[in-house]
Amino acid sequence: MTEPGVPYTERTPRVAAARQLLRRRARERAGRFLVEGVQAVREALSCGSVLELFVTERAATRHPDLLDAPGARVSLITERAAAGLSGTATPQGVVAVCAALGRPAADVTGGTRLVAVLADVADPGNAGTVIRVADAAGAGAVLFAGDTVDPHNGKCVRASTGSLFHVAVGVEPDPRLALAACRRAGLQVLAADAGAGRDLDDVLDAGTLVAPTAWLFGNEAQGLDRELLAAADHAVAVPLHGRAESLNLATAAAVCLYASARAHRRPRSPRTDHLGSGHN
Repeated sequence: MTEPGVPYTERTPRVAAARQLLRRRARERAGRFLVEGVQAVREALSCGSVLELFVTERAATRHPDLLDAPGARVSLITERAAAGLSGTATPQGVVAVCAALGRPAADVTGGTRLVAVLADVADPGNAGTVIRVADAAGAGAVLFAGDTVDPHNGKCVRASTGSLFHVAVGVEPDPRLALAACRRAGLQVLAADAGAGRDLDDVLDAGTLVAPTAWLFGNEAQGLDRELLAAADHAVAVPLHGRAESLNLATAAAVCLYASARAHRRPRSPRTDHLGSGHN
């Protein structure tokens, strides 16, 4: 329901409390995070994740349906208050406070044939784009492992364009435990590594991608450390047929995840039914 009256300012206690959620420590302490923008907020509302919604009068006029958000307190705020809650140069005037989504790895890996694991990924834009790609490819979960950026980071949330609410999000400080959870769920682990001897075409032709798979992606600059590479069932390189030196993380993830999605959706032949994982 919408609270009537004069719009709240940046000094209003509830607005000031929400502004604290721009910082990771405050998000972790409160178990809440901010979602900005009309489309992302609509996705959050559809999943029942919104606890409180702040809208400017101008945004309320443009999007009156948001004022009837079920289960959420809706408050009008000034444009200046909206700017203080925003991480963008041109705020849309719609910001939601949502319950944190991160869950233990073991809780999100079961019952899915495709998972993306981000290990020590530093850039929130990359992480959010991988969530969006994973959602589009039909993956059931994205695991944030090791020293990976917070999935509730504002830039990560915006880059996911609402997909953060479509896939399960796991958080595991120890990447080895994240991989262990994937294996217990019956997933083979394929590590995306530019220096691997096998490339994506090889494993696709061999039928390896038919099996339920967790794709492991490493840090943008350093890649995956040797211990994690050794823990994977196979290390796989994305083939570069032209003169490009490399692909960025999100693009490589899109290629790998869609290769698995295609393999999972093609009719199986007797030759590939028995193929799957096998640790190196």
